[in-house]
Parts: sequence; C-alpha cells; structure tokens
Amino acid sequence: MFLSIATTHRPATDLGFLLHKHPDRLHETDLNFGKAWLFYPEATEERCEAALILDVDPVGLVRGKGQADGLLDQYVNDRPYAASSFLSVALNKTLRTAMTGVSKERQDLADSDLPLEAVVTPLPLRGGEALVRSLFEPLGWTVDLTPIEGVGSIANAARYGHLKLTGTGRLSALLNHLYVLIPVMDDAKHYWVGEAEIDKLMAKGEGWLDSHPARDLIVRRYLRNRGALARVALERLAPETASEALPPEARVAPEEALEAPIRLNDLRLDAVVQAIRATGGAVIADLGCGEGKLLYRLVRERWVHSLFGLDPAARELEWAAKRLKLNEFGGPPEGRVTLLHGSLTYRDSRWAEADVAVLVEVIEHLDEDRLPLVERIVFGETAPKSVIVTTPNADYNALFSNLAAGAFRHPDHRFEWSRAQFEAWAARIGETYGYTAAFSGIGVEDANLGSPTQMAVFTR
Repeated sequence: MFLSIATTHRPATDLGFLLHKHPDRLHETDLNFGKAWLFYPEATEERCEAALILDVDPVGLVRGKGQADGLLDQYVNDRPYAASSFLSVALNKTLRTAMTGVSKERQDLADSDLPLEAVVTPLPLRGGEALVRSLFEPLGWTVDLTPIEGVGSIANAARYGHLKLTGTGRLSALLNHLYVLIPVMDDAKHYWVGEAEIDKLMAKGEGWLDSHPARDLIVRRYLRNRGALARVALERLAPETASEALPPEARVAPEEALEAPIRLNDLRLDAVVQAIRATGGAVIADLGCGEGKLLYRLVRERWVHSLFGLDPAARELEWAAKRLKLNEFGGPPEGRVTLLHGSLTYRDSRWAEADVAVLVEVIEHLDEDRLPLVERIVFGETAPKSVIVTTPNADYNALFSNLAAGAFRHPDHRFEWSRAQFEAWAARIGETYGYTAAFSGIGVEDANLGSPTQMAVFTR
C-alpha cells in the first residue's frame, strides 16, 4: 500500500521540516506487522513529494491464529495490500510529530495553508465513490478517484481505487483526515477496538469531525460499528446526541421508524417465535441478539428449555440483561438464559448445544465477503438442526414513500437482497452444508413485491 504527500509551495523542500524527515535519507520504521519506509521521489524547490510505503508480513498476520480470526486467518486476502488501519498506524508512528502540527524550524509554515496533494492506493471502496466524496469534499479537498478494475470486483463495481486529493490546507490537518478516514473507507480494523480508540478519534478529529456532515457514519465505522462506543464518542462530539444513551425502549432507530406504521418489528418477532416452535427445538441460540427483544419473548415460553444470546456489543448485552431481569427477583432461573459477548466470525463452542440458531435481521449488517465465514461457522461447524434467518426484502422498499430509490432501510446495512437473491443464497447453503430451506414472508404481502421481511427456515 502506498501513500504520498506533495506540495508546490516554494521552497517545496521545506516539506522535510514539516514532516521531520530529511529529503536526502531513506527513513525506515519497524512495526509489529511489518515495515514502513518513507522517502522522497522528488525534492526540488518547485515540488517536493514524500512517499510512505508499507510492507505487511502476510504470514505474520495469521501465524498462530488457527481458523478463528475472520478473514485474517486466510492467507489469501487484501490485508497486506489494500490501504487500511495498517496504513493509519504506520502513518501515526512514522509522522506522529507532523500530525500534531508542531515544527521547531518552520512553525509559521506548519500553521499556514499550503497547496497539497495526497495519493492513496489501492483504497478499499466499501461504500463506493459517493462515500469517498462525502468524506473528503466537505473538508475542502478535491477528489480524483480512479477505480482499479478487475481486482476483486463484484457486480461490475470496482472494490478498490486510486485516490488523489488536492487542495489548500494545513499539512497536519490533511494527515489527520487521512488517519481517520482511510479505516472508515475500509470499514474494518486489524486490532481490537476499545474505549481507548475513542480518545484517538477525539484527538485526530479535533476541529473538523464535530461539524462534518458524515460525522455519525465516520464515528460508527472508525469504531468498527460498536454501537456502545459510538454513542459515547458522539456524546463527546455533540452533547445533543446524549438521548442515544437512553434505554432501548426510549430510542428509535431509522429502520424502526420506517417500519413502525406497519408494526413490522412485532410481526417479525411473532413469526420467528412461531417458526422456532414448529421446529420442535428447545435450546435456542439468538445470534446477534442485541438488546434481547426475541429472548424476552422466548423466555416466557414453557417449551423453551434454555436460551443463548450472542452479540458483539457489550452495551447491548447489558440492556438485554436488564430487560430479562437476569440475576434479579422475578427473572428467569439461573442457567436458563446465557448472554455471550462474541462475534459470528469466530468459532464459539459456548452455544454449540443449541438445536435452533436464529439470525433476525443480522446478515445484512455484514459485508458480503464475510458471509462465507459466518456460513461456515453456523451451518458447517456448529450445524444445529434448524437455522432461521430473516432479512429485509429489497423488492418491497419501493413501497416505503419516505425511502429514496436505491437506499437501504438502515445506514448500517451493507446490502439488502431481493427475494431471488435471498433464495439463491439459501440454495447455495443447502448445496454446501446439506440443509433444505422453506421460505415465507413477514408482514402484509404485496401482490408484486412480496412482504417487507423475508424468512428462511433451514433444516438439516
């Protein structure tokens, strides 16, 4: 992966003072995942360019991780090559002082707006050109994006691009914009995201993130879509968002607001409970249980022996525990409900005894290239007798008058499938893992577009 910064400010070689890296030397930085080199392909009074090359060790990424670390456990993937959080870490370690805007020799220059150009390649386009522009153009940068065709393209859409930014601004601002927004475009991080990551975002986003029109999206993606962390960060950036810290019953998500007039959430949970009962299963795993709405319904059913709720967001599990009154007077007996902090992209034996696994409105929140891993874990390795999956029916979206054409029902959705796409996916599951699928719709059915939610019950 490659990043370069150039200027035509005269004398352009003053860029070396701002970056704290002499143009006549090759600068090498050791990282725990590889090495970074910074050098100057051009250094004249008219134009100076500094290039950062990152060499990630692909074997080192997976050594000792077995088969339990998502896509990083595969030797063939884009992590060593595509601009990502690896590049942001290398940028921060190599140019940390420059990012603070401090320069002993040229402080006036560090505080000045300069003509700048930045190139990042190959940049993941998880959101397409429109997202790239919505991230960088409000910051004053002119975007020139050239798709890299034929590399990992899906449905004629390039998944990587060559990005060039031009404009006038402070060098430190440009470096901080790149540090934050490169992982946002990739929509992934190679390391665990915890509360300390909020402080990094606050520091690197100071002076621009709070007023950015895509602030909420940037925060969510930078924090790896961990809802609890995103809420804390947004409260710090904009106190008016504090209402999002309210209990789930006091919050309304975009999707829920859209579907509320047709009571789709209630209808969906009713249909799922009926489908579980029809399987004859008594040990149920709610995968992606969120705040525990389905678990709350199931815990009152006498035919349910035990329940597992799995979710990657610890804050959501806290709300689920409160909703279910776990370890409280009036709550379920000890051991009947077990809440698990974890991810579907990891093998997890803690819910392996379940005879029914349920994914209610979960798969559309995953990148499509991560679905095969989830499929392998759920249908292949754990392989419960029944798996129930619900997901939005994209065909029906045309009937939502306040939903723009081509838009998703929720900003966190990575895709929404038509009925034909959902059935094709289910057929592939059946061929690969030996399941048969029965399909049904949830909600009022339109003669041409079907029901708002589609459900498949897989039986092994």
